[in-house]
Amino acid sequence: MSRQYIDCREFPSTMNCSVALSADNDKELLEAAVQHAVAVHGHTDSPELRKQLTSMFKPGTPPLNVANAKAQTASA
Repeated sequence: MSRQYIDCREFPSTMNCSVALSADNDKELLEAAVQHAVAVHGHTDSPELRKQLTSMFKPGTPPLNVANAKAQTASA
């Protein structure tokens, strides 16, 4: 399996979170993303949250800057 990532910079939020997470497998990335969403963004861990986060995974590694992150989201 190839590396996957999820990048908070791609999604609007009041806190302008700049965290990007990546891992070599979906399970590891999902656990890290859920922990971040709960601890930092105040979400509740639920099957719905996990499904939503999983749908936001992208192949590869996060771009280095915000403009590239937003451009990748726009083209997806």
